[in-house]
Amino acid sequence: MQPEADRELISKILKRDPHAFKKLIVDHEKLVAHFVYKMIPVAADRRDIIQDVYIKVYNNLGHFRFQSKLSTWIGQITYNTCLHYLRKKRPLLLASFFEESDLSYVDYKIAHASANATEEGLYARELTETIAQAVKQLPALYQTLIGLHYQQELSLQEISEITQLPEGTIKSYLFRARKQLKDILLKSQKREEL
Repeated sequence: MQPEADRELISKILKRDPHAFKKLIVDHEKLVAHFVYKMIPVAADRRDIIQDVYIKVYNNLGHFRFQSKLSTWIGQITYNTCLHYLRKKRPLLLASFFEESDLSYVDYKIAHASANATEEGLYARELTETIAQAVKQLPALYQTLIGLHYQQELSLQEISEITQLPEGTIKSYLFRARKQLKDILLKSQKREEL
């Protein structure tokens, strides 16, 4: 979304236009779901956390200063809400953020994708599932960074603003994640050839 469109949308929301806030939710649902599905291992808590994120966005929208993209700001709220949940509500689950969650955002996308019966569609779906399974074998932090950079198409600077990690660290993590992903896919391919 363009900064001018962000300003207009926020203005409408602040004037209590319910359709405008619904548009904000629709425009950012993939970003919010990505964080929540990656970071929160308890499926039953995810819906509540997503709701908390949008409540925080709504309540703090008047404080948004347009120093970053609206999506970056919402991503940061989501990330911080998830971390707060992991630290305060479920201290034992914080370690699982750095391991593997039971349902990733990729699973969410696959589950909600429309079935395409064509051969090309089946091949694309199979390839997507293969990559998704490989990504799930990465540490959760790498999964999150890959999702933000490649699925959400956020820049390194935007990811840095959201996660509070230095850009150089993010580059390094993405490099390591791609290398691990390549190794996982090559091992998988060799097993299938046997």
